[in-house]
Amino acid sequence: MTRKRAVAVGLAIAASLVSVAGAQTISPGLRDELVFTEYSPLSGINELVRRMMSPLTALRVKQEAQREGKTLGGQPIDLARERFSISVPTSPHSPSGTYSLLVFVPPWPKAEVPRQWLSVLDRYHTILVTAANAGNDSPTVDRREPLILLAAHNVMKQYPVDPQRVYIGGFSGGARIALRLALGYPDLFHGALLNAGSDPIGTAQVPLPPADLFRLFQESTRVVFATGERDEAHLLDDNQSRRSLEKWCVFDVVTENEPHRAHEIADDSTFGRSLDALLSARQAHSAKLADCRARIDHELNTQLAQVESAFARGDSNAATKQLAKIDAKYGGLAAPRSVELGSH
Repeated sequence: MTRKRAVAVGLAIAASLVSVAGAQTISPGLRDELVFTEYSPLSGINELVRRMMSPLTALRVKQEAQREGKTLGGQPIDLARERFSISVPTSPHSPSGTYSLLVFVPPWPKAEVPRQWLSVLDRYHTILVTAANAGNDSPTVDRREPLILLAAHNVMKQYPVDPQRVYIGGFSGGARIALRLALGYPDLFHGALLNAGSDPIGTAQVPLPPADLFRLFQESTRVVFATGERDEAHLLDDNQSRRSLEKWCVFDVVTENEPHRAHEIADDSTFGRSLDALLSARQAHSAKLADCRARIDHELNTQLAQVESAFARGDSNAATKQLAKIDAKYGGLAAPRSVELGSH
């Protein structure tokens, strides 16, 4: 999906959401033990596999399902069994009458809105929603990630949320999941708050999504890092993650300092500055982005040509090994050629 198309779709969704939610009474404040009922195509198994796995990994998953006589489809989550917590500000933005939305990924199992953030959320007219049993002990692709997607979908169905002001954030291990989801779903999330947790992208653990989605991520997603100055291990992780983003042509990156803090969730001051950074206007890097993309395209095409040459001369072992490295590094950028070569 192009950025222009994504904006057009988002505006259409915004209009429908405002009209629907405007007919109901919005009750501000904290609510726990919420049950949601609406499913989204974005949280379906097929879409999760397409967006969150590298192309060759997705191919293997589909082939394994076929061998077992199964087809990939449906939803991995039974919403009737799930519970969510939400904080709704006292009022929406004026004059738009819409809220911003931050979907929070916790490292712990309880669905809990950080209490020190409540006044900031109210000041910035931002709804926060979080899911129970979505912590670090839960499976990633078939639980944590679809739960977060369903939380966003249901809040946007029930409240007048501006679809261009929907963000994902997390703390510690939850921040790592937030980065994965921001990368795979840039048509839903337009910014990511990484509080004391981050990873390099373009790896087997954090694969790049299909090319059209990654282009949208590069163009429209702001990534905000916020880690305590005494949290040395995660500061090192942040440095590696920022270098990785720069390498992959992601330039809209903000770092918020957290003085005197170790590995702990952001205080209200840091959270306020981080939320303000997410809500602020995006920075354009058109020329820099074009040059960076051209470099990546050249590198990728060169490596794919080497794989083709290896297959052509009968060295399938070398070709397969190099193709696996390409798949892990370039992910969806290498498709469909990587998938075609992987079918040899």
